[in-house]
Amino acid sequence: MTQTPETIAALQGALTAEHVAIFGYGLLGAHLLGVQRQNATQMWNSHRARRDRLRSYVEAGGATPVAAAPAYRLPSPVSSARTAAQLAARLEDGVTAGYAGLAGVADANLRRYAALAMQEATVRAIRWRGSPSAAFPGLTSAALYPRAEK
Repeated sequence: MTQTPETIAALQGALTAEHVAIFGYGLLGAHLLGVQRQNATQMWNSHRARRDRLRSYVEAGGATPVAAAPAYRLPSPVSSARTAAQLAARLEDGVTAGYAGLAGVADANLRRYAALAMQEATVRAIRWRGSPSAAFPGLTSAALYPRAEK
């Protein structure tokens, strides 16, 4: 099944977001104990499974999946369980944003997959944060309030 260049680009964007989340969870897990650490491990495994599925979609579309970088610049440093939870929430926000492009492709199955992934990431972010951060997680203010055409 060959995908359009736009669909491949959207798959690669979601895949990159999963790479960042996997890297980040690997770092923040060291600052967690007990139930929080178990939750982080479960979420890390969920991201790994989604990464593998996205890679197979890209390959099935006739392209080479984007490789994970050796390291990523994370949005915040981690020095405690509190900052680890804050980073986890931000990573999940990034995953939601990473799937936003995939939610708009022509393939209904991929749109469904993206919508489910965004829903799961939003729920995980709320769990880490303790409350929703925005009405539409993953969308910037500019996306919510587009400029009028002149």
